[in-house]
Amino acid sequence: MAEEILEPDLPIVDPHHHLWDRRNYAPPAASGAPAGPEHPFVTAIAEARRYLLDELIADTQSGHNVRATVFVECGAMYKADGPAELRGIGETEFVNGVAAMSASGTYGDFRACAGIVSKADLLLGDAVAPVLEAHVRAGGDRFRGIRNSASFDADKAVLGPLNRVEAGLYLSDQFRAGFKRLAPMGLSFDAWLLEPQLPDVIDLARAFPDTTIVLDHVGTPLGRGAYEGRLPERFGIWRDNIRELAKSPKVVVKLGGLAMAFCNFPSFLAEPRAPSAQLAAEWAPYVETCIEAFGADRCMFESNFPVDMGACDYPTLWNAFKRIAKGASAEEKAALFSGTATKVYRLEI
Repeated sequence: MAEEILEPDLPIVDPHHHLWDRRNYAPPAASGAPAGPEHPFVTAIAEARRYLLDELIADTQSGHNVRATVFVECGAMYKADGPAELRGIGETEFVNGVAAMSASGTYGDFRACAGIVSKADLLLGDAVAPVLEAHVRAGGDRFRGIRNSASFDADKAVLGPLNRVEAGLYLSDQFRAGFKRLAPMGLSFDAWLLEPQLPDVIDLARAFPDTTIVLDHVGTPLGRGAYEGRLPERFGIWRDNIRELAKSPKVVVKLGGLAMAFCNFPSFLAEPRAPSAQLAAEWAPYVETCIEAFGADRCMFESNFPVDMGACDYPTLWNAFKRIAKGASAEEKAALFSGTATKVYRLEI
């Protein structure tokens, strides 16, 4: 039975979701990892082969007061030809078109993809400049930054089909040669990496104190593969790194992504589906630690949909966040649910 929507009038800006059409998607098996289709990550999103504007509207208009969203790259609608480094421009063009549809008012006053975060390969070094410029042109006044995932673990079973990079991406001189191009162009950087890798993003933030870095998914605590059953054991390590990262004032953090397969909380793929009270209890230690370290004005709740549908539906997820934030002041709630996202991604809504 569907839950009653908590605080239905509270304005929300969802700063992290994806759009894709993967009707022909067959996830590759990484070397040494379980076959791609057998990994729990794939199982969790099996019903989300298509997640486009219609599906996004159905979720965002399902009871909570979602006013706008930010799209984050997921490899969707890349160009089929042309130089490899420029094929990702297709994703920005695609999302900007979706945003234009929403901005027409045809679907109400909700604004989908008011901000766009795409991908450019920063390992291109100085040669990434024309790629960034092409994204800015393609995204018009909505393009806000890029994301390069550094997620890596020696145990290939942790990431399964998402084993894509080698260790130490954010420490690479070549990567940093590209990274230095962001701040002069007014672009932010979304960082996705795993909990044991948090020192890498700490080092990156110290090296580039003028670049806004958005830590995705509270740094992705791990409870799968070699980390099975070790969430409690590693919590203190994660907490200490989060506190250290918070010392860099241009870093902000997204509160979410805890419904993913990699964290492996009891609610993941549970039957029956976990209620928001259980989700809140599982996620609260991570969310509350981040808010304590960064402050509400540097934290933003995120849906990470449709990826996080492995543990819950969209309205239940936001109910869980509202339960966690129950004791926050009105000003803190305004920051956590919409203000920080609006400020960081410079949204005009």
